[in-house]
Formats: sequence, C-alpha cells, structure tokens
Amino acid sequence: MSILSSIKGSLTPIHRAGYPFILIGLAGVAGFSFISPSMAWIAIIVTVWICYFFRNPSRTTPVEDGIVVSPAEGRVSMIAEVLPPRELALPAEPMLRVSVFMSIFDCHVNRAPVTGRIRQIAYTPGRFFNAELDKASEHNERNAIALETPHGLVAVVQIAGLIARRIEHWVAEGDDIEVGDRFGLIRFGSRLDVYLPLGTPLCVAVGQSAIVGETVLARLGGEPAKRQYKTA
Repeated sequence: MSILSSIKGSLTPIHRAGYPFILIGLAGVAGFSFISPSMAWIAIIVTVWICYFFRNPSRTTPVEDGIVVSPAEGRVSMIAEVLPPRELALPAEPMLRVSVFMSIFDCHVNRAPVTGRIRQIAYTPGRFFNAELDKASEHNERNAIALETPHGLVAVVQIAGLIARRIEHWVAEGDDIEVGDRFGLIRFGSRLDVYLPLGTPLCVAVGQSAIVGETVLARLGGEPAKRQYKTA
C-alpha cells in the first residue's frame, strides 16, 4: 500500500454541508494573512474545527429485527415517559423518550434509529434554549419524523440547541429508510429525541455515551436472531 493510500484511508470524510463554512474559513485565513498573522492563525484553528465538526465517519450498524440504535453521537441525557410531539398527531398516549445530547465536539450527522417508512415530517419553529433542558423538547426549534415499523410507531426529533441555528434533513414522507442510514444534520450543538412505545426494553442508561448508528438504545420486539452488521 502506498503512503498516499495510507493517508487517504486514515482521513475522516467531511460532509458536503460543511463545504461552504470551510470555504469561508479559508477565505478568512487568506484575508487575515495580509492584515494580521495572529488573526490568520485564529482563522486556521477555526477552519480546522469546522472540518472536525462536519466530519462524516463510517459507522458499523447492527442490523436485527426490532433493534433501535442511537440517531446521534453524544450522551444519553434523559429518559422519560411523556406524550409524543403534538405536531405529529400521534395518539395522545405516553411514550418512552430517550434523549441524546450532542456537544459541539460530537459528530453531528444523524442516522435512522430504526428501519421503517417515513409517515410524517413536521418542522416547528421555536426558541433556542439549552438542548439539555427538558423544556427544549417542547419549546425549541425542531424537526419531527414519525416512522412506521413492524413493531409500532417510532418518532425521532431533531432539536436545535443554544447555538444551533440550522436543522437539515434529506428524507421525504413516504421514503423507506433502514436503520443506520444518514438522514440529517444539525449545527452547532443540539439534541435528538427518540420516542418509543411504552414498555420498550431499554439497553442504555442516563449518562451513558452513545455512538451514532452503533449504540443499541432498545429493542422493539421480534425474535432475537443472529445479529448482522453493515458499515456505511
């Protein structure tokens, strides 16, 4: 294997959503280099951080009937029994909500927690409270997605945080999606909530670190089978 191939294989891909910000950072580096070397160095550090923020690494996702994986990279910040997001028009019955908080240093590409069909997508404008607060689920800007699965309805909600100002998703109502598929991104610093049928057995606890597309949050049901994996 050549040195060039080794270097290429060790680099983490950057999601295309970050390209405009990287170009702005590089423009800042070029501009400040003629004005202030110290500011140019600051611009270089910021540009490197932008590349890091928009990283889009491969993940090895467990594939098994009824499995629920983390849609975000970060920390399991809350687990609660609550009513589902009202904008999705789901039955007004309590569901199990698992919240994963992403700091500005976590990978922000979001992945599907389950395999299913997208029944509804609902964007709701709102405030920008700290995403770790419970009220963020109801008051913050968010994008809610309802998924039909063989084991019932599941919802995943992208929630903007204190400094997040942009929620993106790349799926549409009626799309089929597989567990671990990339479906969106939030910038910068935010949270994802997963709503599961009440009584769903959990595999995580509050405070646990979660790896997007890899950490198993829960099992919806189905007969345990030999687990397979996919890397993407």
